[in-house]
This record gives sequence, C-alpha cells and structure tokens, in this order.
Amino acid sequence: MVDRVYKAGIPQLREKLAHLKEEFSGLDSGTDWAKLRIEPLLRHAERLEGLLNQPDFAREYSRLRRGVVMFHSDLVYLRDNVRALEKTLESEKKRKK
Repeated sequence: MVDRVYKAGIPQLREKLAHLKEEFSGLDSGTDWAKLRIEPLLRHAERLEGLLNQPDFAREYSRLRRGVVMFHSDLVYLRDNVRALEKTLESEKKRKK
C-alpha cells in the first residue's frame, strides 16, 4: 500500500510542480516563485523519485513499511506546497487582470 501510493504520488506531484513552474513563468510577478519554492520542491521530488526507481529500494519494501509516517510526511509536504502554489498562482492571475 505505502509503496504504491508513494510511487504514484511523488511523480504526480513532480508533474504538477513542473506545470506550476511553467504557469508562473508566464506571469510578471514581483516574486520569483519558481526560484523561491518550485525549483527546490522539484529537486526534492526528483531525488525521491530517483530513489524509488533504484533496485535497492525495491528490496527494502518490507522494512520500509515501518516508515509509513516518513513516507506520508513527504507526500503531505509536497501536496501542501503544491496547493499553496496553486492558490498563489490564482491570486497572481487575478491581480494582473
């Protein structure tokens, strides 16, 4: 369960972050959200995804199941940041109109 949710969630969130980076690049904002938040989050998600695809990780699932809290915290952290960035993007778009 944990591995499937985690393995699916991290790439999805990485894709959302990449999309947000593209969206923010089209705005003339006083804050460079891509450099401030999106790029660091993207690097974190890419590193986690890279670890998931390593052969060593596949052999560790039984022991990693005990680390549910840690896996969950990664997903919560990335999801919360994506939601906040989506709200910021909408706010920036409204402000520019």
